[in-house]
Amino acid sequence: MRDEDIRTVVAETLAEQQRLHYEEIDALVLRTIATILTSFGIEEEDRKELRADFQHLRRWRKSVEQAQSYTFKAVITVIVTGFVGAVWLGIKVVLGK
Repeated sequence: MRDEDIRTVVAETLAEQQRLHYEEIDALVLRTIATILTSFGIEEEDRKELRADFQHLRRWRKSVEQAQSYTFKAVITVIVTGFVGAVWLGIKVVLGK
């Protein structure tokens, strides 16, 4: 065998070992996640429902944040309008005398 052939074989062997190692890690991570979810009472079959629940919570959170933003803007608008109205009334009183 030539050096180039040996290097190719070694590189292929190492790549295969690394791929197998990553597959083992992926399987271990998936088992760990499944175990954690099961410990919270969430079975493998409940995954779609869990995803829908999280999507609902995200929509609810975003709507609450939007409502808070609108409330803040409304409060600022009322304060500014009241201030401008008071200044206008003061000007009318001063000019009226």
